[in-house]
Amino acid sequence: MAFGQVTGPPATHKQLDELLDLLMENGFESFKEARYPMDFTQRQAGGKFTRDEADEFIAKLQEQVEMEADSIAPVQKARKLSPAEQALRKFPAEELAAELQRRGWIVAEGS
Repeated sequence: MAFGQVTGPPATHKQLDELLDLLMENGFESFKEARYPMDFTQRQAGGKFTRDEADEFIAKLQEQVEMEADSIAPVQKARKLSPAEQALRKFPAEELAAELQRRGWIVAEGS
């Protein structure tokens, strides 16, 4: 087989959508972002999979989801913060509390 040739028919749109949904459930926003953690090739990171490849990755991710559901103490995955959440983290707690009180909220210091 020549370099760079694919060994099967391309994945269907349904397979790609399902794979991307599973990746997003695992904290990735794109195929490119999941490239190294999922061991995707450069072609796969560009969203190009064969049907067999897509089926394998879908099965792997579904199995991972099932294992996490069965575990006694599931580990929470870190999710990406929205730009608004990132901006709020830069403010001192006192300023955030003061703004919430100005808007009518009751604020108490936590541990």
